[in-house]
Amino acid sequence: MAGAVSTGEVSVAATDDVFVSEAEPTKNFGTEVWMSVCGSACGSSATGERVALLRFTVSGLPAGATIVTASLGVTSARTTDTTISVRPVTGAWTETGTTWNNRPAMGAIIGSHTGFAAGGTATLDVSSVVKGNGTYAFALTGTSATTTVLHSSRAGTAVAPTLTVGYTEGTAGPLPFTIPTTSQLRASGKKVFAHYFTPYPVSLDNKAPAEDYYTRNYLNPDGESGKHSAYGGLLRDRPLGRDPLTGDWALADFATEVRQAIAAGLDGFTVDILSLTGTHWTRIQKLIQAAESVDPGFKIVLMPDMNGLASADSAALADAVATLAASTSVYRLGDNRLVVAPFKAEGRTAAWWADWMTTMETRHGIKVALVPCFLDFNKYRDAFSSISYGFANWGGRSPAANSALTTNIDRAHGMGKIWMQPVSVQDERPNQGIYDEAANTENLRATWQGAIDGKADWVQLVTWNDYSENTQFAPSRNAGWTYLDISAYYLTCYKLGCPAVTKDVAYLTHRVHPVAAIPSYGETKLMKLRSGSTQARDTVEVLTMLTGAAKVTVDVGGTRQTYDAPAGVYAKTVPLKAGTASASVSRASTVVATATSPFTITTTPYVQDLHYRAASSGRP
Repeated sequence: MAGAVSTGEVSVAATDDVFVSEAEPTKNFGTEVWMSVCGSACGSSATGERVALLRFTVSGLPAGATIVTASLGVTSARTTDTTISVRPVTGAWTETGTTWNNRPAMGAIIGSHTGFAAGGTATLDVSSVVKGNGTYAFALTGTSATTTVLHSSRAGTAVAPTLTVGYTEGTAGPLPFTIPTTSQLRASGKKVFAHYFTPYPVSLDNKAPAEDYYTRNYLNPDGESGKHSAYGGLLRDRPLGRDPLTGDWALADFATEVRQAIAAGLDGFTVDILSLTGTHWTRIQKLIQAAESVDPGFKIVLMPDMNGLASADSAALADAVATLAASTSVYRLGDNRLVVAPFKAEGRTAAWWADWMTTMETRHGIKVALVPCFLDFNKYRDAFSSISYGFANWGGRSPAANSALTTNIDRAHGMGKIWMQPVSVQDERPNQGIYDEAANTENLRATWQGAIDGKADWVQLVTWNDYSENTQFAPSRNAGWTYLDISAYYLTCYKLGCPAVTKDVAYLTHRVHPVAAIPSYGETKLMKLRSGSTQARDTVEVLTMLTGAAKVTVDVGGTRQTYDAPAGVYAKTVPLKAGTASASVSRASTVVATATSPFTITTTPYVQDLHYRAASSGRP
């Protein structure tokens, strides 16, 4: 039986609004009670264009809410038969400092309105941009020589520009439960971060997915002039594609990822700092900027990567970290200590880190709460104990490697330290010739259960987007939102206790070929099972989260099986066979959920591809 669906609406006034005038290019109009919008021929001038800028901060939307409508409302000060259009603003601007000469970059038109009556409210649809809580900026532009005059926020609350967001929540959404609000999740002392890897943002070149860099060079076995041909191409999955954007598209992409993470209940990203200059450094800065603009409560944990920074100078690292730490979005403890969680911390000695922390304090006035993330926690924990606020481990990626997770948590707590538990989906590395057997979603569920049972203080999802190791949680081509959606359930269990299942949902996971299948492409470096991993298997798994007992029918390659599934969370596997895979859930002869994989299973793959695909009945 489906649970109730509730609807709601959030309306917010503009936090900033101003217009700029081409005819007066150095003048700021941030104190005016009105805003002008006009085309380039405004006032019979060839340089008379006027553009209005508006900013809104949306809060109060429940986590996981589905946005139905978002409309920008403006009140006209005059009656005019004019047309104005709305565009997203992609650049930085301020109400009191912006002029025509330093106006921000804008995106493409997303909505328009024609005809204005004095004292009347006109609305423009901005649903394509507003996706949840966060800060949104828009520009109003026109083509007419006649001026459209609108009231600004300084004219009074009754006529101020507003952004109204209509939403639904409950079981109409994709999740099998009602996810708590962002504020409820953040009220928990337990934190959940995802490891952000800068080499793989949403887009590398702002092209359509069919022709972008991922498709041409990373997924193509012959890409980058054959650089990755030995292992059939660098990647097997990629971020969800999108159409080309205008303006600062990279910043817009980072904002999208921040919103995705917030929707999944995450507190922030642990961002991998691979270098202190160049492309990766710029991406870190933009990611932090995006977090600031979308939701300052979403935090960035700085994670210097001691592989990439193996030869970095201590003072240079301190300077770089201090630069990033100036942002309010960078995570600090309640006592204002800056959290720094170096990856492979054992790449430098504990004495080196102690000196570095002293440099941070004496040179920059920043006290550091060090949370080293080790590759081998038990080997280095004692050496780092005196300088560390807490500990983390990178962890394993198979049920066998994660069979006793509470042991390390107990050891850390016994030493008076907090523990950041790694939670993972899977791990397959074509370029390294190695993979772990994740056993469908068994590893994901086991690592989350270890964090819950062991009462870990923090969790790190490993990773948000390292597609080269196929460890990604982020919405992707091969899995959609499935792994984030499953994780959202366990995240809620971890923070607040397990929620009631209010909607029947089935998750389907499988590989696209048997483990032993030989690819037809001439790969010379095939992935082999990591030593100590769970035994390789060829299975299709159906993970159900049900409101009550039901019958589940699984069809794989034309072979059909039916079994009884209990209420709550239940997983069952069936053999992998060539063909298609689907699962349906029925109760009282009525189908209540269906998951169909878009990926065909074959015994003759083109390249070796051991990444588990995923599909959800909640997001058909």
